[in-house]
Amino acid sequence: MQYHPFLKMFALAVVTLCALAAKAAENPSESRDAAAQLASVLKSYESYQADFLQIVVNENGNRVQETRGALKAKRPGLFYWETSAPLSQFIVSNGETVEVYDPDLAQVTIHNLDERVQTTPALLLSGEVDNLEETYKVSRKAIGDHTREYTLEPRNPDSLFVSLRLTFFKGELQEMRMQDSLSQLSVLSFDNIRLNESVDNSAFSLDYPEGVDIIRDGA
Repeated sequence: MQYHPFLKMFALAVVTLCALAAKAAENPSESRDAAAQLASVLKSYESYQADFLQIVVNENGNRVQETRGALKAKRPGLFYWETSAPLSQFIVSNGETVEVYDPDLAQVTIHNLDERVQTTPALLLSGEVDNLEETYKVSRKAIGDHTREYTLEPRNPDSLFVSLRLTFFKGELQEMRMQDSLSQLSVLSFDNIRLNESVDNSAFSLDYPEGVDIIRDGA
């Protein structure tokens, strides 16, 4: 199944220079402890809103894309993402499907949230995290008193990404670094973070014009 570039961007990820995030611990107990600690932090996020800057670097270390946008996530399962022009795109998830709207293409693509898509990094902010250790090998690293890094490596070889590093400062998610199998890396830096503010469910819907093409997975 072919997934939209957004899913590959947020899960398949992209950037090379630092694709050297520490390897997840092989010691099962260390991985379990790190996964439990990360799950505890993520579960405390009833909602997460932020602006972001995404920088994409290819396997040669060259910056190939820079994108700005905003995201909202709310448990259980609600997610909204938008990027600004010239690469304008809108994505929402209701916990069962993902809708991707490309204004330039006048097209909406609707994906079912199958097991592969459910493991994308985006859904760590809004989905189920109790069983992280079943899906990932997890390691952790403390940097000073307030910064914590968690590196996740998927156990499924068919995963959309090779490694994901989450950086928290004083409990707030500040950055995601995602590496794919082609040694590409995507770095998302978050700003203007609003944690656990009230977000109405109506914020997780797309309003697109009549006449756009609607494409459904498997249709």
